[in-house]
Amino acid sequence: MTDTNIKLGVLKKRSEFLYVRNGLYSAKGGVVVQMRENQDRTGIGIGFTATKKIGNAVIRNRAKRRLREVARALLPELGLSGHDYVFIARDGTTARQWTDLLDDTRKALITLSRRVSGPAGEHNTQSKSQKRKSQSA
Repeated sequence: MTDTNIKLGVLKKRSEFLYVRNGLYSAKGGVVVQMRENQDRTGIGIGFTATKKIGNAVIRNRAKRRLREVARALLPELGLSGHDYVFIARDGTTARQWTDLLDDTRKALITLSRRVSGPAGEHNTQSKSQKRKSQSA
């Protein structure tokens, strides 16, 4: 895990979100967390998104505010330096109990950290679809 003094940067451009989309992800309860290594970054990059499927602008903004607070609380402890994260709100993000949302996100971040380190401690940043493509080639 990382140190609590890690700088949290913000993903702003669509291309940054699309870059992270091609990495690893974990969906737990009220949140989906995507992660991808970014060799250009020394700290942790974070982005937040909520689609119109979850509700109107008020609901989407509330969901993103909750995800921002979750990220501030957990990423310094569980995030990996040199990686970008995108937090995606789900239907239940705004209605979920705060402790449940924290637990969901904690589990997702731990799952992603384990996937990166791999079963034998090897560094693994390929998504499942990338692995399938390389195996079929």
